[in-house]
Amino acid sequence: MEIIRGLHNLSQQKDGCVATIGNFDGVHSGHQHILAQLSDKARTCQLPSIVITFEPQPQEFFVPQRSPARLTRFRDKAEVIADCGIDKLLVIHFNPGFCQLSADDFVKKILVDKLSLRYLQVGDDFQFGKDRGGNFNTLVESGKQFNFEVESTPTFSIDNERVSSTRIRQALEVGNMELTQALLKRPYWMSGHIQHGAKRGRTIGFPTANVPLHRETPAVSGVFAVRLWGRDLDVCKNTLAQNSDKQGIDGIANIGYRPTVDGKKGLLEVHLFDFEGDLYGKLVHVDFLHKIRDEMKFDSFEILKEQILKDVVEAKAFFSA
Repeated sequence: MEIIRGLHNLSQQKDGCVATIGNFDGVHSGHQHILAQLSDKARTCQLPSIVITFEPQPQEFFVPQRSPARLTRFRDKAEVIADCGIDKLLVIHFNPGFCQLSADDFVKKILVDKLSLRYLQVGDDFQFGKDRGGNFNTLVESGKQFNFEVESTPTFSIDNERVSSTRIRQALEVGNMELTQALLKRPYWMSGHIQHGAKRGRTIGFPTANVPLHRETPAVSGVFAVRLWGRDLDVCKNTLAQNSDKQGIDGIANIGYRPTVDGKKGLLEVHLFDFEGDLYGKLVHVDFLHKIRDEMKFDSFEILKEQILKDVVEAKAFFSA
């Protein structure tokens, strides 16, 4: 998949395209349904499929103090979108200049002049342009004028309730990883490069692989049974199951701010079971499979160690179930 960062890097799509617009935070099962339909439409029309998204997300730009925690970093989002068979990802920089673009100019300058749009799929509540001057009906009328088709994205439900990023955040907040996985059609995961840390875990017998979060507030926090994997890692088999087809290395992780050591920055710390090797600098994915408990502050490292021993027992019981 080609990633186009900024309108200034977007060349004219002379032969046309089919497209959709949205934040696609989490790229959940509802999003995947939309992207599958878009990909099918692209094949039928023999045109490239393009997902148009924004950085930062509009709510993060307008009301950063009230914007919800992201489910996925941009890199993770792009990876899942690519897995859905999309040809191009156009990332529009959401900045003061772009905010001044009227709805008519957005349609004419971007959708028509740059993209030569032939088909657009958006939610029927979609609003765009300066002061949200454009909506779904605006696009339908523009489509008649500039010869592109507009369809609304279908509602996708699980258990008779709409799938949404908000619903996934709610499931994560209460530690319902089974529901989260159903809504995402995959485990909830984060990725990042393993970095050196303070190595305090080694002093109590629990060395950790540390992944900086690079986000103000993670969508999930606490202690979890996890599985670490990486598409380019040689260490992709669990050392306890070398003869099985299970990919990844089982472990336990704490994600949050490490209150026992007065941590200031969010960090994901993963302790791997029965593993020896060097992961520093490697890009890894961490699947969150089962929540064990909330993050806690302990009065001493000895008490922390005792709790981690209990956490490990619960995590291993989960994996052996």
